[in-house]
Amino acid sequence: MKIFTHEAIKKIDKATIENDNISELDLMERAASAVSFEIISRWRTAQRMVIFAGPGNNGGDALAVARMLYEQGYRPEVYLFNIRSSHLSECCAANRQRLIDMGDIDFTEIVDNFTPPELGPSDVVIDGLFGSGLHTPLKGGYTALVQYINNSEAFIVSIDIPSGLFGEWNEGSDRRNIIRADLTLTFGSKRLSFFFSENAEFIGECIVLDIELSAKAIAATPASYYLIEKEDVRKMLKPRDPFINKYDNGTLLLVSGSYGMMGAAVLAAKGALRIGAGLVTVHAPASANIIMQTACPEALFEADQSDICTTSINCRRRYSVVALGPGMGTSDETIDAVDFFLKNYHKPCLLDADALNCIAKRPMLLRSIPKGSIITPHAGEFDRLFRENVTDEERLKNAINKSKVHNITIVLKGHHTMTVRPDGKVYINSSGNAGMATAGSGDVLTGVISGLIAQGYSADASVWMGVYIHGHAGDLAASKQGEYSLIASDIIDNLGPAILDIQRQ
Repeated sequence: MKIFTHEAIKKIDKATIENDNISELDLMERAASAVSFEIISRWRTAQRMVIFAGPGNNGGDALAVARMLYEQGYRPEVYLFNIRSSHLSECCAANRQRLIDMGDIDFTEIVDNFTPPELGPSDVVIDGLFGSGLHTPLKGGYTALVQYINNSEAFIVSIDIPSGLFGEWNEGSDRRNIIRADLTLTFGSKRLSFFFSENAEFIGECIVLDIELSAKAIAATPASYYLIEKEDVRKMLKPRDPFINKYDNGTLLLVSGSYGMMGAAVLAAKGALRIGAGLVTVHAPASANIIMQTACPEALFEADQSDICTTSINCRRRYSVVALGPGMGTSDETIDAVDFFLKNYHKPCLLDADALNCIAKRPMLLRSIPKGSIITPHAGEFDRLFRENVTDEERLKNAINKSKVHNITIVLKGHHTMTVRPDGKVYINSSGNAGMATAGSGDVLTGVISGLIAQGYSADASVWMGVYIHGHAGDLAASKQGEYSLIASDIIDNLGPAILDIQRQ
């Protein structure tokens, strides 16, 4: 699913109006009807509802919702802010008149001073002050109103987006003056800003409402951001050829593990095998032979000359893909081995965990990463490589820049793992849960992504497919174990069921 900017959404709205031969006011009716249905499904008519409407189309939505709720037996209290420094949009003015024409509705229009109504924990506030088109921080009386609403302990429902929050980048917003919604009812698709952890406190539960926007316009409108869902992966998964052999399923060299951290190598190898890689060879310290042969007998073992850590990485055979990092450690010998490998291996590879930490200790090695490679850092590893970032938004902007500069794909692991490509496109994952924040989860992901590449999937597709399948396996595991008890091995055990579920129509 494409994630559009506000400007793109405006174009899609316009195309919908033209294609469906309707007015802008009619499209607003669709949006208000969808919002009203959601509200009616949650609260009885006796529920006190206080609606705050701004002067723009977001306010028009709110006024239309007020009218529809009134028609269904609710008695909303409606406040429209039409202060002197602003003017009502055409649709907002039309819905204002429609509301007035209803007669006895509790409607107040604020043009100068405003005394807010008393609000408490038993009330529902509907926020229709400002929508996703806002691009400057709230000011004046709006800041006091937002803070008053936030402090009221009422249940807050925001239409489109919490007022004060920008749809994309919020670097210039004032976080003190943003509505903290309990429920956000947005249209068509989520906004980019909804996927950043620092904005979660403002959004609450988010429901995407279908207002029948033009499918043709959506398909024709370009986007830089995409939300990966089950259907996207289903379309990409290829059926197995009945005459295939293990070599056709690809070969993977996994450089992983060190003394005391061989679990990472086991998890990564099992992840690659479970996703379907034909042959997995693990290069690890010689002392790990028994561990690997016992814990993962399906994998081949290649011993390093050291018993403790990796001291050399020589690709003596041709592999479909090489992956480095899980549990390698960052000893001087291992850093030297990574240094040698990157300066002498010129094909795309996958770098994770300690491979990235080794590079962070020698930053000049960033220039030696083969073009087209994939790195899979969590927030801490990314910041060690590319400087500290305060927010997810800042980190994503940084990743977009670094991906282009180094011509590599960057997988920013997190609640909404984001795959950043050198062309600026970003794929946001929709699967996964908090239980996956556990030791070894990232090691499994390394195996899954590299295992898909080994089978012949493109590197680009392997990343976002692998991230989704990994997250979906985690969701299946959580449904059995719960988020508290989920461990990395549970993710591996559910990779097969996850693929079966994705393939199921």
